[in-house]
Amino acid sequence: MVRAYAWTGGRTRARVRLEIETLVSTTPRAEAADGLRSEHQAVAQLCRRSRSVAEVAALLSVPLGVVRVLLADMAALGLVAVHETAAGAQDGPDVELLHRVLRGLTNLRG
Repeated sequence: MVRAYAWTGGRTRARVRLEIETLVSTTPRAEAADGLRSEHQAVAQLCRRSRSVAEVAALLSVPLGVVRVLLADMAALGLVAVHETAAGAQDGPDVELLHRVLRGLTNLRG
């Protein structure tokens, strides 16, 4: 088991802002790449189906901050696509976002 800080080179802040509900998915570039680092391979496999930042952290058993840095690095390399979070109505919550969060929590339980 590699210590989490080794995955990020000791960095604690991501270059881009990634919310816990932000969805990421593996790009064709990651699928075709040979010789990815082990942590990149793990994320690429998990994100073949879109996953939230929180899901990736939970499924890898890695702190959220580490996953944010790792995903930001992977996005800069074109290995994952970061999907913009839909903004809801200003008067209330975004119902689709709530459904995605509920699905993610249900997946973590099961």
